[in-house]
Parts: sequence; structure tokens; C-alpha cells
Amino acid sequence: MNQKGAITTLTLVFASVFLLIFSGLIGFILVQSKQSQQKVAWNQSLSIAEAGLNYYRWHLAHYPDDLSGEGEYDYADPEGGNIGKYSLEIEGTQQCGQTTAITITSTGWTNKLPNTKRTVSVKYIQSTVADFAYLLNDNVWAGADREIKGPYHSNGGIRMDGENKSLVTSARETWTCTESFGCDPSEEMPGVFTTANGNEELFSFPVPPFDFDGITMDLANIKGITQGGQGIYLPPSGEKGYHVILNNDQSMDVYEITQLTSIYAYDTENGWHWEDSVINNENFLNNYPISSSCGLIFIEDNLWIEGETKGKTTIVSADLINPNVETDIWLEGNIEYTTKDGSDGLVLVGQHNNLIGLNVPDTLELHGVYIAQTGHFGRNHYNCSWYWPECKRSSLEMYGSVISNGRVGTKWTSGTTWVSGFEKRENIYDPQQSYNPPSFLPAISEEHIFKEWEEVE
Repeated sequence: MNQKGAITTLTLVFASVFLLIFSGLIGFILVQSKQSQQKVAWNQSLSIAEAGLNYYRWHLAHYPDDLSGEGEYDYADPEGGNIGKYSLEIEGTQQCGQTTAITITSTGWTNKLPNTKRTVSVKYIQSTVADFAYLLNDNVWAGADREIKGPYHSNGGIRMDGENKSLVTSARETWTCTESFGCDPSEEMPGVFTTANGNEELFSFPVPPFDFDGITMDLANIKGITQGGQGIYLPPSGEKGYHVILNNDQSMDVYEITQLTSIYAYDTENGWHWEDSVINNENFLNNYPISSSCGLIFIEDNLWIEGETKGKTTIVSADLINPNVETDIWLEGNIEYTTKDGSDGLVLVGQHNNLIGLNVPDTLELHGVYIAQTGHFGRNHYNCSWYWPECKRSSLEMYGSVISNGRVGTKWTSGTTWVSGFEKRENIYDPQQSYNPPSFLPAISEEHIFKEWEEVE
């Protein structure tokens, strides 16, 4: 009897241990199964959320002005029917009544585990000229003192002796490098080449040419908007032009220039010539607040500009009254943002040239997108025998983009001797302007794309 009792006891003990182990194993399997289902649902929820983004991209391609698509939508698997849902939130950013960017936020979940959700947000926008540090339509030589942080493209040939941190692309397979580009005698060179600091691994040529005609802005439309009550319109001054000082309170002081001093200068377009560019006398006209909802300014005259800009502002200098006249912009001093977090932005459009003047600070800072539609961006050559020490400046620091139809030049040399312009030059592009652009920032493609993808916790 004692032996039978012991066997019974042992049986019960082993059975209990087995049941305990078996229960734990079943629990472990169930936990693993639940975690596996949650993991599958977690991944599916992201796919469903991205499907919502793709759906709305299709919607905007067919109905570009319709931002009314908020709500919940079923998500169907072609093989399994409806397996989940996504909800959409749509927010459009507008300037001057035009949508400049669209933020799409999509949240996805499965029907099996509706509490397991994932949310993604993107900007839906056209690529713009702000995606480049430089966009040029002519041959160019970037000197060894240059440091360029951002994509650099020209439809002409490029001698990239500067230090490039990004792609350098040319539409040319070969080009004739002449004496003015440091080649003596002239010789046929690859579309992009270097003799100094250029990173050849980032050179690409030939690539499709950039359509400069495609970024020609509708200046008449911009003028009409400002004359219609949105933004600011300044008519022909009847004098030499306007001097604008941008203020960090989102306003601008405007002066009428009554007298200019002529100085002797050289550029590749005109050779040596007398240049009316130095302000000698001016009269204060007014302080204009710049609207936060439409920071658009059209000036029907030549423009001299400097200061600190706040918010999103687009300034155009153009003469649409006289068909044989094209205006220039003169950069009189530092032009800076109050912050570099993307909330400030400036587009400065010169109908012809966008030029840096003689009497600028020794260290010049320029923030913004600078467009020379038919002329060029640069600083002309000033003879140091006549204009010392202003003829030479220590450094030019640019934060943004240069778009120039003609050859860019901000430093002049004779052989290897620096004779005029800036000794050191640094360019950093500002892609944030593409994510939240000022009004009428030129696009480089008709196609809208997703930018600034992020998952929202």
C-alpha cells in the first residue's frame, strides 16, 4: 500500500509539473502568436498608410486644385478583400491665393487589429530651382578658392576647380575651354573637368539640358496680382530707380534714387564701360509692411536692395512698359534671413542682371534665391587703381541658390593674380525653400513629387 501511494504521489507530482510546463508552453506560443500578429499588423498599417498617400497623389494629378479629400477609406487586398482602412488629413500652404505646397498625413490600420496604427506625413510639391546651389546656362569656371555645398548644373561646360560636396552636371559632352577659362591655348575638354580641388567622382556629363525657357516666370501675371491689391506694386520712379531696405519686422523702407555716380567697370557682356551703380542721392518715400499671406513685390524699375528679411518674400524688378528696356538688381549689402529654420525665404528676380555692387561689406552674406533671367549674376571687375580698397573684398558667403542665364563671376584674376572681386567664396544651398517655397519660386518640372517623408509618432 505504501508503494502504491508513493507511485500515485509521484504520478500526481509529474502530472502537475507536466501541466505547468505545458501551460507555460501554450502561454508562450500564444504570446508569440499575438506578437507575430501585431508585428504583421504593424507592417501592414504602414503599407496601408502609404497606400493612402499614393491614392491622394493620384487624386491631385487628376484634380490639382481639390484639397477636399479628408476622411476614411477602405483598403482592399486584391486577393483578400478589404483588410484595413486609412484616414487622410490634407493641409495646403498658400501664398497670394496660390497653393505652394500640400501636406498629406495618412494613418493606416488593419481590420483585425484596428488599434495598431501608423501615421506618415509628406510634402507634395514640385521640384524647384532651390534644389540646386547653381543653375547656369553658359560655360563657367569655378575657381580653386570655391567651396560649393549643393548640386551644381550648367547647360554649358564646367571647369570645377573648387571643392564640390555634391553632384556637378553638364549638358555638354565636350566644350572649348578658352583663355578666359584658364586654358591657353584653347582646347577641347570634357563637359566637366578639374585641375585642382574638384571631386571627379561627383561629375556627371552629358545629362539632359535644363530648360531655362521653362523657368521663365510670368512677370505679367505677377505684376497683375500686385496691381490687383495683393502684395506691393511700385510703378516707374521717374528717376534712377528704387533703393529698398528690408527690415526684420517684415516691412521694407523704400527710397527713390535721384542721382547715381558712374564708375568704370568690366563684364563679359559689355567689356569696359561706365556703370551707373553707386547711389549718390535719394529721397525716403515710405515704409511698406509686407503681407505674410502674399509677400509678393513687383518693382517696375531698377532696384538696389539690402537688409534682413522675415517671412516668405518674392521681389521682381522688371520693366514691362518699355519693350526695349530690361531692369537690373544691385545687391547693396548683406541680405539675411532672421532665421534659417525654413520659415524665412527670399526670391529676388532681376529681369536682366542680378549684380553685387562696389560698396559692399568686406564679408558679404547673401541669403535667398537669386535669378538673372536674361543676364547674369555676379560682381563686375573694378580697377583697383581707381577704386581701392572697395575693388577687393575678403569673402562672399551665400546661403541659397543662383540661377543665371549668363556666365557667373564674382572673382577676377589676371593669370594667377587676384585683381578684383571676392578672395574667398562659399555657397550652401537651402533645400528648405523647396519644402515651403515663397510665392512663384520657379519649378523645374511639371511633375509633383513627395518630399520630406516622416513617420508621425
